[in-house]
Amino acid sequence: VQLQASGGGLVQAGGSLRLSCAASGLTSSNIVGAWFRQAAGKEREFVAAIKRRGFSTLYTESVKGRFTISMDVAKSTVYLQMNSLKPEDTAIYFCAVSLTAITSSLGSGNAYPYWGQGTQVTVSS
Repeated sequence: VQLQASGGGLVQAGGSLRLSCAASGLTSSNIVGAWFRQAAGKEREFVAAIKRRGFSTLYTESVKGRFTISMDVAKSTVYLQMNSLKPEDTAIYFCAVSLTAITSSLGSGNAYPYWGQGTQVTVSS
């Protein structure tokens, strides 16, 4: 499985960006796609996840109502639409995929064996 993340950039506070994570090599329909982020000097944190089955989603509290995660099964791509961006959203964003993650573990990076390269998101004030 290979993941290719894209869509990061520099945006002013209040602006929007859409991140994409294209997957190749997936042979299972039981997948979970997720986004994590890591700000400079901080630990990696969970942002959002989506399950292929039922398309249920999970968000960290700080992005609820502003970010939307979605999945295009035909394109094997997971998106993260980020609106009303804040300077504190500045980080390197990583996409991740799991074929086995259960609901209780969706927020843990350890549940995802496949990771894409990071894409930088910078929000200026």
